[in-house]
Amino acid sequence: MGELVEKLPEEVLALIFRDLPLRDRLAAARVCRAWAAAATNSVVWSDTSIRRSGESITHFRPPQTPGTPMVHRHTCSCDCELEDLLPPYLSGCLNHIRNLRLEYEPSKKASRRTAFELLIALASRAPRLRGLRLECRGENQLFDAGLDILGAVQELCGAAHQLRHLDLRHLPYTLDNTLVLKAAGGCPELRSLFLDNHALVNGVQPTSVLKLLEACPHLRALGLHLASMSRAALELLAAPHRDPFALLALRCACPEDARAFPLPDEAWATLSCRHPGLEVELELEPVLPDAAVTRILQPAVPVAVLRLNLSGDTVGPLCFAAHHYAKTLRVLEVRASASTKLHTALEELAARCAGLREIHCFCVVRPSVLDAFRAHCPRLRSYTLKLKRERHPWRPTVVG
Repeated sequence: MGELVEKLPEEVLALIFRDLPLRDRLAAARVCRAWAAAATNSVVWSDTSIRRSGESITHFRPPQTPGTPMVHRHTCSCDCELEDLLPPYLSGCLNHIRNLRLEYEPSKKASRRTAFELLIALASRAPRLRGLRLECRGENQLFDAGLDILGAVQELCGAAHQLRHLDLRHLPYTLDNTLVLKAAGGCPELRSLFLDNHALVNGVQPTSVLKLLEACPHLRALGLHLASMSRAALELLAAPHRDPFALLALRCACPEDARAFPLPDEAWATLSCRHPGLEVELELEPVLPDAAVTRILQPAVPVAVLRLNLSGDTVGPLCFAAHHYAKTLRVLEVRASASTKLHTALEELAARCAGLREIHCFCVVRPSVLDAFRAHCPRLRSYTLKLKRERHPWRPTVVG
């Protein structure tokens, strides 16, 4: 068996080593010269995911279609596997990394320091980086602005001129104009950029978004807080010279979002006509007053994914979606308190939205609600419609 392994070609060994944790790769590289060459092969490092310890082995690839989930296959741990391995073994492989998913815990100094050092090293040694997704896990420290991590991301944006995908949705920090302008100036090949994170404050101004759109004509997917969008941005996206635009994800939760200028229905209609395949993902938090919600929900918005956090017995957004988004709505998530009004609104929506593929309602519903979606939505793939209380987290039911 040992002789057979020794005779394996480098290409086969590389396919094996790419599924190993970092420490195991390091051990393999010390066996012999042939294994060392295979362990540093570009195949091993091209699509790399570095995550917390104890999680499943996965493999990172950037989304083929904007908005689709990232796929993973091999994993390493940022706080355990990567620590003390950056010099010299990993540093010699950085130039092979094309797509990186990096997960770290900000409250752990070792994890955070390693994430920062890796991003800085990538900025100087990996100019051909194509995709970057950062995820912050665990508890974030109070009053932590993440200046070290965001500064490293800005430096990387200024150096990785071939960067095509940047996903910062899972960072808890306030993202600002400096980051957007760095991406605009240093990453002209961007295809997707997601800044619609869960920060309490939005620091990205509409003027910065306009400069980004002007500098990145190939952008096909964009995630922002609502306050960062403007009518001028919609008009620029609808310009004849732009590449087809596929996804616009808008999150409406910050105080700035509630005060944002409304995006007129005619601008949405023009954008949808220019890009008939456009899908809009819309997330509304209960912090928004009713007046702001009515400004946001325009009839011509091609809403494909709608996430609603409703307060009290408010069902207006559900009724609006049933009447205006019946042809485009594919995924609906509702967080609300159970009520007769809510159940009636859900049943009406089920009757109108025959193309719905997912419905997730995180409150107990009456049986007629479940029956309505089963009867009227033949394309339904999964649903969360509980008839009685269960332990959290609630698991969706997959339609066979």
